[in-house]
Amino acid sequence: MAAVGNPGPRVNDCVTKVALSISCENLLDMDVFSKSDPMCVLHMSTTGSHWVEVGRTETIQNCLSPKFSKTFVIDYYFEMVQKMRFEVYDIDSEIGSLQDADFLGQLDCTLGQIVSARRLTKPLVQKDSRPAGKGTMTILAEERTDSRVVEFEVAGRKLDKKDFFGKSDPFLEFYRATETGWQMAHRTEVVKYNVNPVWRPFRIPMQALCGGDVEKSIKIDCYDYNSSGSHNLIGSFQTTLCQIQQASQTFAAEFECINSKKKQKKKGYKNSGIIIIKHCKTVKEYTFLDYIFGGCQINFTIAIDFTGSNGDPNSPQSLHYINPHGYNEYLSAIWAVGNVIQDYDSDKMFPVFGFGARIPPTWQVSHEFPINFNPSNPFCEGIEGVVQAYQQCLPQVKLYGPTNFSPIINHVAHFGRQAMQQETASQYFVLLIITDGVITDMDDTRSAIVNASSLPMSIIIVGVGGADFSAMEFLDGDDGNLRSATGQAAMRDIVQFVPFRQFQNCPQEMLAQSVLAEVPGQVVTFFSTMHLKPPHSDTPPSDVPAPAQPQ
Repeated sequence: MAAVGNPGPRVNDCVTKVALSISCENLLDMDVFSKSDPMCVLHMSTTGSHWVEVGRTETIQNCLSPKFSKTFVIDYYFEMVQKMRFEVYDIDSEIGSLQDADFLGQLDCTLGQIVSARRLTKPLVQKDSRPAGKGTMTILAEERTDSRVVEFEVAGRKLDKKDFFGKSDPFLEFYRATETGWQMAHRTEVVKYNVNPVWRPFRIPMQALCGGDVEKSIKIDCYDYNSSGSHNLIGSFQTTLCQIQQASQTFAAEFECINSKKKQKKKGYKNSGIIIIKHCKTVKEYTFLDYIFGGCQINFTIAIDFTGSNGDPNSPQSLHYINPHGYNEYLSAIWAVGNVIQDYDSDKMFPVFGFGARIPPTWQVSHEFPINFNPSNPFCEGIEGVVQAYQQCLPQVKLYGPTNFSPIINHVAHFGRQAMQQETASQYFVLLIITDGVITDMDDTRSAIVNASSLPMSIIIVGVGGADFSAMEFLDGDDGNLRSATGQAAMRDIVQFVPFRQFQNCPQEMLAQSVLAEVPGQVVTFFSTMHLKPPHSDTPPSDVPAPAQPQ
């Protein structure tokens, strides 16, 4: 599999990372019996009028003035005009699909405008530029210069019962002190029906938590979740990162949760429960380039759909038909993505497989055959070699079916499983599948993806032709965690789907940008979750000492 070496001249040493925090006021209420359930989607454009989705916030239930805890971390290039479009939707489905969502408004601006304003507030507008009611959006920009994050394991004990018939459904919100008030840094998940909750471990960037100052005040609020959106405050307390870390060095740090209104009314009031910080550790968060420069190899494999639904390659209507100019959608996708991959590649040797065809000499259907027909050496030299092998393979196979993705996914996952036996972030695998979108083994594919989500692996699917790609969009976990047919949830979203025809009239680099956009984040998320450091790293991913404070 082709291995990624040090990136070439595309790496810009002057890039600045900017974290964008989003909040809204007075959103349109699209629900009849409750309030809207808003989610913000960020799109960016640097070329023409084509927009690429960058990310999504969480969905906040029944709220017309949401403060989203998930931030967008963007590479800011001073010399480029980076157009941004923030769209707000009322999410009606459990998986967060935009297909059934109501549009609540959008804000268009540039990253430069946000950075220069630091806090930008503008009215939201409809797609036809009419006002979206009285809705506004506020975007707060903050440069990320600190690579440290703080790991937390937090629990509660004897929290107040807020529900009439039950206990409480507690969640926590972390805030840092700023000149203009408290700024949200993190929101935990809700733990249902439990006054002694244990929240999932989480990480907060140190800059978001305390601005890098361990003595800066942190406020932690504990709420009882209500589906109406009117959450009840259980209690609150203030502390500093320094106090938490000192208190949790030997034992868990315990803090009284105080409800000031209850304290004023009730004589003998002690507290509304205890928040227990069992683990608080400052660690270095490696970037994608830290892993690459530290010796991590990104291994690319290409899989090409040779099923009968593509049409007879000799017919001009076929997706595999190569016109007199040497063009078809498969070749265009290979060139566009491959040209970017080549810049990161050390030996420029790519394993390339076909699936869904009858192959010589037995003419049995194969779902993972090397297109150079050399099982012991399926590698093609450079993207030119991939194109040449594809052109030579076409007349030698019979397009057939069915369209099974799971064999090639499991093939690459096998190498990912072997790499996990090493105790460093030494290898990551990216599988590029180019297909016409008609998939047969959906249940097996879902299971294969769910299993692969716990391995150092990402899957990119480029859909060619004009088929119904709803199945591909289902596999892409942007709308919520993919589950196997038996209900097992994916550990993380590892699939990125892009329909080729959306990019047909765009510069070639736009397709590559969209296809590869999520890979760096997926690499970082996997290795940080597994606590794996780059093979050649000066800084271990353990405790990173905070700056000494003046005595």
